[in-house]
Amino acid sequence: MKFTKMHGLGNDFIVVAGEQALPHHAAELAVRLCDRFFGIGADGLVYILPSERADFRMRIINSDGSEAEQCGNAIRCVAKYVYDNGLASASELTIETLGAGVQPVKLTIENGQVTQVTVDMGKPILNGRDVPTMIDANPIVAHSIEVDGREFKFTAVSMGNPHCVIYVDDASGFDLSTWGPKLEKHPLFPRKINVEFATVNSRDQVDMRVWERGAGPTLACGTGACATLVSSVLNGLTDREATISLAGGDLRIRWDEISDRIYMTGPAAAVYAGSVDA
Repeated sequence: MKFTKMHGLGNDFIVVAGEQALPHHAAELAVRLCDRFFGIGADGLVYILPSERADFRMRIINSDGSEAEQCGNAIRCVAKYVYDNGLASASELTIETLGAGVQPVKLTIENGQVTQVTVDMGKPILNGRDVPTMIDANPIVAHSIEVDGREFKFTAVSMGNPHCVIYVDDASGFDLSTWGPKLEKHPLFPRKINVEFATVNSRDQVDMRVWERGAGPTLACGTGACATLVSSVLNGLTDREATISLAGGDLRIRWDEISDRIYMTGPAAAVYAGSVDA
């Protein structure tokens, strides 16, 4: 199986193109190949497939074998892959995702290579039952949650996949590995949840660290950055456009007031190509 190792701000993927459908053993492959000691090493395995609704279809299998509905960093990698490898020639494309439907992307191209990708991430879902959570409220803003005797306040947002955003004094130094998995699997979240810990430094800039459902701590999360901006606007902490700074770098996120749609702009990079026994 031929693959390309790619990343969006350090959130890394094994990208595979050429299959007509998701292989039946994709979950097993993801667990084996994403292992950083005995495999290639990645946060997820991404398949670029044919689509009847869009130019391409993206399927994402997390490193634990579960499937992700959407991934903002992966979709930028897919967009760069298809253009840089001659599968697409236009600077505007559509990519079908499992949880967020068809998403338009715009490519910034320099010297024949994609350097930045702007993704229309769609409208945020704020109804608690639809995120989903066990809370019947719309929206869920600064809601108390207790785990192991510690109380947090979270805001719930779905970007096609579920997120809870929690504000802390120092996101960069926060104990992600202790609290991330406990919150991910909290009973309030019937399908588990991605957890973002954020520190607002100005109305234009937020530091964020993420515990991703099915992958653990990652250097970046595009949908998490979008959810963090939405949460920050709902909590009155930022303007509708801001830089979200992750461990792997910055994403620029804009929540359009008229259309209600979220736009994410950031880079994607190819690291190397190879082949592996599948």
